[in-house]
Amino acid sequence: MYPLLFLFSILSFIQPKDSGLCNQTNTAYLVGEKINYTIFYNVIGLYVNAGKTDFTVQSSTWNGSEAFTFTANGRSNSNYDWIFKVRDKYESVVDSKTLLPYQFTRKINEGSFHHNETLLFNQKNKSVNNEVATYKTADCTYDVLSAIYAARNFNYKNSEVNDKIYFNFFLDKEFYPSYFKYLGKEIITTKYGKFKAIKLAPLLLKGTMFEGGEKMTIWVTDDDNHIPVRIQTPIIVGTIKVDMVGFENLRYPLSSLLELVASKD
Repeated sequence: MYPLLFLFSILSFIQPKDSGLCNQTNTAYLVGEKINYTIFYNVIGLYVNAGKTDFTVQSSTWNGSEAFTFTANGRSNSNYDWIFKVRDKYESVVDSKTLLPYQFTRKINEGSFHHNETLLFNQKNKSVNNEVATYKTADCTYDVLSAIYAARNFNYKNSEVNDKIYFNFFLDKEFYPSYFKYLGKEIITTKYGKFKAIKLAPLLLKGTMFEGGEKMTIWVTDDDNHIPVRIQTPIIVGTIKVDMVGFENLRYPLSSLLELVASKD
């Protein structure tokens, strides 16, 4: 299963408070940034390499305005394609100043399941259109990919443990007010290295894979890049772990990195 939904398959109907993602501006990434991840699956006490994913930032335009295009590609390990082949692509075009989406597309190819979708966001009218219908949203509504990049710009300097950061997103014909929780800071060792990290917990949507609740943990670098270096969550059967294994064109030096590991295989 592609890890993008592990990041933001989240749901809460609590009303937003003062702390939120709205009105973020980009201070965290540059055009040309690329981050690579390896996905590990554990069901019998041993993590196996189940697939890879990469996230990229490119410059684009939308109706004459400057924009970013965020792209996430996910694929299963070719050794396991005969069991369950995954080739997914998510793409979000956002306003370069507000980071709010104009358009979100996803092409899902997972085993025998195939699904293509395009969403057009109208932030002024608080609505989203797909190929067949129009849906009401609210102020400052993201798709799942643009929400990830907006969250990287959040300033945690004044956050206290258990503070909640609220945001709205739209997925699968549904509008979701949601949040993720700040859990403080800690040192974590991943497949890439040892990092000073900020620890976060999104609220998982209960479904076919997740039990629901704040059981997922995300660690992002405790520097101005705020890149996720590990995501870990139990699922209905087993555990998923996603580790950052490579990057290009970060905006700032990776000052949170304390030590490289001997091997990143």
